[in-house]
Amino acid sequence: MSLSRRAFFRNLGVDRADSVSPNLIASRGREALELWRNGLNYEDEAQFTRMTEGAVVISSNENPLGPGPAAYQALLDGLDQQAGRYPTNFRPSHRDLMQTIASKYGARPENVTLGTGSGEILENGALAFTSPDKALVTADPSYLQAVGVARRQGHPVRTVPLDANLRLDSEAIARAANGAGLVFLCNPNNPSSTVMPASDVEALVAEVRRSSPDTRILIDEAYHDYVTDPAHQTAIPLALRTPNVFVARTFSKAYGMAGLRLGYGIGHAETIATLAQWTHVFNSNNLANAAAVASLNDPQHVEQERARNKEARDFTIGVFNDLGCEAADSQTNFLFVNIGRPAAEFRNACAEHNVAVGRDFPPMEKTHARVSIGTIGEMRRAAEVFKQVLA
Repeated sequence: MSLSRRAFFRNLGVDRADSVSPNLIASRGREALELWRNGLNYEDEAQFTRMTEGAVVISSNENPLGPGPAAYQALLDGLDQQAGRYPTNFRPSHRDLMQTIASKYGARPENVTLGTGSGEILENGALAFTSPDKALVTADPSYLQAVGVARRQGHPVRTVPLDANLRLDSEAIARAANGAGLVFLCNPNNPSSTVMPASDVEALVAEVRRSSPDTRILIDEAYHDYVTDPAHQTAIPLALRTPNVFVARTFSKAYGMAGLRLGYGIGHAETIATLAQWTHVFNSNNLANAAAVASLNDPQHVEQERARNKEARDFTIGVFNDLGCEAADSQTNFLFVNIGRPAAEFRNACAEHNVAVGRDFPPMEKTHARVSIGTIGEMRRAAEVFKQVLA
């Protein structure tokens, strides 16, 4: 029995395809992380579930608007085609997507590997390049997915504190990298929202290559498309010409497809070949592939999303400044704010007013909170709550 597109959408509870918002099928899908869900610790889940319909959810660094119009149309068109095909037998195939990514950066498909979100790239990096005598080196606090895998494998982890401006400390990281298996740089950094300038990234890579030539360097650029600081540049060209360096990217943030779970790694072909040995078979799906190809061919949408985010981000920084709470120099779609009290206290108070903010980030959970940037309307609503709970 065949199922028409109209019948498919009727089963979703809507009348027609154009009644389905991008939020339903993409942006508000939650990322599958090891220790938390919906940006909250599992022990805080009761707090989240008691929030009512219409809550302002600014806890998980999502794009509140979902994918752009080209990607959205690709998703709808894909539903008219054969979902029973594997990604190798569907156009655009996963190989088509890899070619599109490679062409964007003047590379070849062998420089690219796909992942179920960029998280798979991070996890595979830890699996491929750390061992009981080859540590993972990372900043603290920073994104934990690669760290979690290394620790579960019983592999050592060396952490390096952020500097006084909550930025990655390039010199300290380079010193800690001696003899390590993998250096993980989240740039822009999550949760601190700050960037390491391109000149510092290049200097760090050069020093690690000199002092510890077998060490791999993974640069997570999940939030690259939100950066407005001209000192920051993507490390992809550096990775393509430098052995042992690779970059992770995601379609979950500016591209608005967190629920579709798609990312990629890109770098020197030999490094990517080693990484790809840990990749799951068919780890990207047909709809995600189609939406990603359409998104990469629609650069205007990312420019518009960057501008939208900056407006809402600047507004929210101003709100916290007026409250006497200093935010780090955000280059992302979230803020890391010194609220002068425990994040859990702030989070619980916000939840009472139907606003969800981010989880704890040790070792700074006693003073700092992470607040994602939603729409300007959501941030205006959240601002009124912040004024009440931080008064």
